[in-house]
Amino acid sequence: MLYYLSGLHAWWSPLNVFQYITFRAGGAAVTALAVSLLMGPSLIEGLRRRKIGQIQRADGPQSHLNKHGTPTMGGLLLFTALAASCLLWMRPDNRFTWLMLSVSALLAALGAWDDWAKLVRKSSGGIPSKAKLTAQVTLAVLAVGYLAVFPPNSAFPTTLNIPYTKELFIELGPLYFVLAVLMIVGSSNAVNLTDGLDGLAAGSVIFCAIAFGVFAYTAGHAKISAYLRIIPVLGAGEIAVYMAATVGACLGFLWFNAYPAEVFMGDTGSLFLGGAIAVAALCVKQELLLPVVGGVFVVETLSVILQMTSYKLRKGKRIFRMAPIHHHFELAGIAEPKVTVRFWIASIVTMLAALASLKLR
Repeated sequence: MLYYLSGLHAWWSPLNVFQYITFRAGGAAVTALAVSLLMGPSLIEGLRRRKIGQIQRADGPQSHLNKHGTPTMGGLLLFTALAASCLLWMRPDNRFTWLMLSVSALLAALGAWDDWAKLVRKSSGGIPSKAKLTAQVTLAVLAVGYLAVFPPNSAFPTTLNIPYTKELFIELGPLYFVLAVLMIVGSSNAVNLTDGLDGLAAGSVIFCAIAFGVFAYTAGHAKISAYLRIIPVLGAGEIAVYMAATVGACLGFLWFNAYPAEVFMGDTGSLFLGGAIAVAALCVKQELLLPVVGGVFVVETLSVILQMTSYKLRKGKRIFRMAPIHHHFELAGIAEPKVTVRFWIASIVTMLAALASLKLR
């Protein structure tokens, strides 16, 4: 919305800065951070007063039992800060603005439904897994359907750009849309699985958002995308503003979610953060870099899959002490804050590895 102030630059020339993506991205990050910090205390107190607290798994780490009752559904704070910032700083006439916000809102609503079901049932189970997965797939199909009708780049609608190579592409045809749906659903659930330690998911998402903010800016800039030989996407720069707002919202949330956490994001936050990152990857045509940037989320998800497979095929034998793998390290005697920071370091490394693809071609 503030973008339109640039139209008044003839009256006052400094207003021209509102047309620049870099300026609006910075403003979006600061705004989301400020909204989070200002709203946080009252929202947390409201959740606590209404007894909207975490339901801890009885079979989880014993050190987590003292977290029972800690306010949850903190994703409301994340989404509010993010949405308010995006509505202020993103261009309302850009299609990616509404795609990103729509996907975020729908997945946040699904996550809130799941969190509320846990509270009503007084169980960590939430809504039935089949119903939750069906809803996720439906939302993903809607998003992918939109991108099928209005592709980011009409010359490459179902094409994958192979990272770290010079203009090497793979044409998938209809299979591309199946992959796209799996990306959104998988990424959404991967962040959800990672949200098990104070600050872990929010901190890791920050580095994913930084990476895809850079990819969005470069894809949306005609000269830079041509120089780097990446697929250009008209209007993708607005996704950089969204990613900057994500960074600000997560930083503000971390203020309250850092160990020992005063609030948890719950499914309300984790589902939409993961889904939005995947949609951004699809929009900027950097699909194959999603598992690179989100390497920590991939490892967390694989640890759960391997643990379940081993348990079923090897008659109750486990690979890890507990899955997801962050609990394995906890039970190995590593303090929770140390596990979190080490996973952040791993996220920084994967972010840099992905960003290196812009030049390593």
